[in-house]
Amino acid sequence: MQKFKVTPWNVEGDVDYNKLIKEFGVSKIDKNLLDRIKKHTGNIHLFLKRGVFIAHRDLDVVLDKYEKGEKFFLYTGRGPSGHTHLGHLIPWIFAKWIQDNFKVDLYFQLTDDEKFLFKENLTLKQANDFAYENALDVIALGFDPKKTFIFTNTQYAKTLYSLALEVAKKLNFSTTRAVFGFDNQTNVGQIFYTCMQTVPCFLPSVICRKNIYCLIPHGIDQDPHFRISRDVLPKLNYYKPASIQNIFFPGLLKGGKMSASNKNSAIYTTDKPDEIESKIKNAFSGGKETLKEHKLYGGNPDIDIAYQYLKFFFEPDDKKLQKIYNNYKSGKILTTELKQICIEKVKAFLFEHQKKRQEAKKKINEFILND
Repeated sequence: MQKFKVTPWNVEGDVDYNKLIKEFGVSKIDKNLLDRIKKHTGNIHLFLKRGVFIAHRDLDVVLDKYEKGEKFFLYTGRGPSGHTHLGHLIPWIFAKWIQDNFKVDLYFQLTDDEKFLFKENLTLKQANDFAYENALDVIALGFDPKKTFIFTNTQYAKTLYSLALEVAKKLNFSTTRAVFGFDNQTNVGQIFYTCMQTVPCFLPSVICRKNIYCLIPHGIDQDPHFRISRDVLPKLNYYKPASIQNIFFPGLLKGGKMSASNKNSAIYTTDKPDEIESKIKNAFSGGKETLKEHKLYGGNPDIDIAYQYLKFFFEPDDKKLQKIYNNYKSGKILTTELKQICIEKVKAFLFEHQKKRQEAKKKINEFILND
């Protein structure tokens, strides 16, 4: 397998998740942990059952405390460098499920400062505008406005900055250089930024004046930020944040994750039906080169993008999914037919999401935190 690279800002190559788990030092989610979650929720979310969320840090500790009567809160976020795509929704959908089942608060950070600092051609105004657009997608998923707090770093800076300074005082450059690979060409804003991303891990503890455990659903590429958070926060007498981490939602092209920086790889929540159809029709497939070969030898659903989308969450029925898998592998279903199934599912999901996104414009102020 070719070498891969995973950082909070870049993913290259075909990721070997077993190697990445070992490299990052996170723990696999096992059956015992799933059983403990099910004891409280009554069911297991599709993302857990199908291996979309595969790793964690201290999820068992959070459950230990919860079972003793201690509540926790959720924290996740988005770097607003463009419109939201399907891959961004994965930790948000899961966070809503946790919120609904455990009745906990969610703090959602929109890091316009980060994207301005790391994206050469992005203005701060553009990042702030995208933050608003991304917030609409969060609200459209149906979060409880009484338990969901969305903030943009530059607009909530008065609150965040003083706490980020507390983090910065305990964090030296050698640590950030070792974790992120910074060098002499790195701008100082990039070096400081991880302090801002640490703040929501303990912000509710500051507000409530008591330690509260934090659980962060996030893409596994963001783990380096929270390794730093886990190192620093005990020095400030706060709990280490726990996390639960998902694999990457595949892009439309062969290999790699869906990325906002590559428009050809992504389906956005704002895409129109004809755009969705065109993108999926042109997505990488696991079908054979000719119709005759496909009917004779079958396709490979394990590398087919349309099938992977169904597996992630667009076909929630396990029996239907298995039937599609078997029929495609045997050649009974053609690539065009598999793609059409995916097209209809994605279009239906985004039709409803876009309606809710429009409605979100009327109630966004119910969710936003400002200084």
